[in-house]
Amino acid sequence: MENQRDEDAVRRFVEHFAMTFNDLGFPRMPARVLAVLMVTDAKGLTAGEIGEQLGVSAAAVSGAVRYLLQVNFAVREPVAGSRSDHYRLPADPWYTAGAVRGGAYKKIADLVQEGLGAVGSRESAAGTRLAEMYEFYIFIQEGMLELLERWEKTREERLEA
Repeated sequence: MENQRDEDAVRRFVEHFAMTFNDLGFPRMPARVLAVLMVTDAKGLTAGEIGEQLGVSAAAVSGAVRYLLQVNFAVREPVAGSRSDHYRLPADPWYTAGAVRGGAYKKIADLVQEGLGAVGSRESAAGTRLAEMYEFYIFIQEGMLELLERWEKTREERLEA
């Protein structure tokens, strides 16, 4: 027999998820919206439906959704015959693909490289720190791409089984 959905537990999970992600540096309202999109059985939700579940206005949801769209953690689709849009999670493994394929770590490395140019020398104290930071983020980007490939293979094998 299958377990019944416990809406109180779902609400607690959404808030716990948001608080934990917020503690890790993710904005709180986008984390709440992301959690709602994760726990819904619907194919997509409007901003009003998300707001209703969270007890916030559609305007508050709008800013959060804009953030999630920007970081590739959500997809917006028009609702036929309506001025509303549905929001859902991407079909691919969103939790890694957004940051990895989007080159988030490479973008940080590029930014740090700009700092390297500004301080003028890799041999200075600042240059040494920045060079190591640059190398670290390039290493992470490359490693994450490899991990993503391994994950996708593992995921496919699990789905085929």
